[in-house]
Amino acid sequence: MTITAPPPTSTRHLTGFWFVAAAFVALMAFGTAPTPLWPLYQARDHFGPTTVTIAFAVMVLGAGISLRIFGHLSDRLGRRRIIVPALLIGILADAILAIWPQLPALLLGRVLTGVAIGLMACTATTYLTDLYREARPDASSTFPALVATASNLGGLALGPLIAGALGQWAPSPLRTPYVVLGVLMIGLLALVLSSPETVDTELAEQDPPVRFALRDGQQRAFAMAALTGATAFAVMGLFSSLGVIVVRRELGVTSYFVAALAPFVVFAASAVAQLALARVPRDRILRLGSTLFPIGLILTGVALAFPALWLLLIAATLAGAGAGLLFKSAVAEVVIAAEPTSRAGVLATFFVIAYLGMGLPSIVVSLLI
Repeated sequence: MTITAPPPTSTRHLTGFWFVAAAFVALMAFGTAPTPLWPLYQARDHFGPTTVTIAFAVMVLGAGISLRIFGHLSDRLGRRRIIVPALLIGILADAILAIWPQLPALLLGRVLTGVAIGLMACTATTYLTDLYREARPDASSTFPALVATASNLGGLALGPLIAGALGQWAPSPLRTPYVVLGVLMIGLLALVLSSPETVDTELAEQDPPVRFALRDGQQRAFAMAALTGATAFAVMGLFSSLGVIVVRRELGVTSYFVAALAPFVVFAASAVAQLALARVPRDRILRLGSTLFPIGLILTGVALAFPALWLLLIAATLAGAGAGLLFKSAVAEVVIAAEPTSRAGVLATFFVIAYLGMGLPSIVVSLLI
């Protein structure tokens, strides 16, 4: 009988790196999947923009609570022990949304989605950093942060596009997108389970990491990064919660797929900008993002005042690219500012602030509408 040797540690860590990145993409796509479907929910359950925003806000609330309570635990319990429950909760939320066609199910499913995203967001970022450093100790330390932010925003971009296409052309538009994404998450769960752990849990128990610890002199850098992340996420929240409704009402777009292009473009531009400018120094990334972001927001207002879909898509591209560059620089700054043993806890706090920036402006705008 021939005994096959296990793969080298570096190979297992590199394979696990891409498994976790794919799981990150899938769960974030599930988080934004309802974006083009909000008008269908409105027609089915007879509610207005405020209820849509509440359904979006409870996801943000679930994410914030999850990050605040559980976000630091991977420093002690291990990364995989947090990623796996995140996927399981996401699969449960997906099943609720697919099977239970009522408004209470929508709200419950969105809360659970937020919990899953909260567990995934900071833990996956840290897990990817750990896995890549184990696989490529001498490689660039910026690559894992780039993949993490691209996975985050790329997943957010794919969600509306997938759901918009299925909502437009597939049967059961309020069920089929969740079935497709649920099957994908189940498959990725099995792959993540095969990924190696990167935290020495016995050592963590003997010397528990501090929940939130910054390097000396990094307090101001963290505060500025958190503010930047919240600002970048604000435009994401507006397009995710109300973008399709505004596009349909103000621009007269009836296709769910076409209406989904605006939120898709915002998130896709965010991911593409980060990939295209991966080797640009962080200070230049920050300056460019700070320029593109307000220009995109101004053009968005112009496109709604003088309705034109092409202009709105250009505006969404510029705003999304600017937001992505701001978010990338903020995440990189937070990783540098955090004590290595407290990285997950520091990222959790960062994401709590960022998600508050995503949720609060959307609520204000919905009340104005």
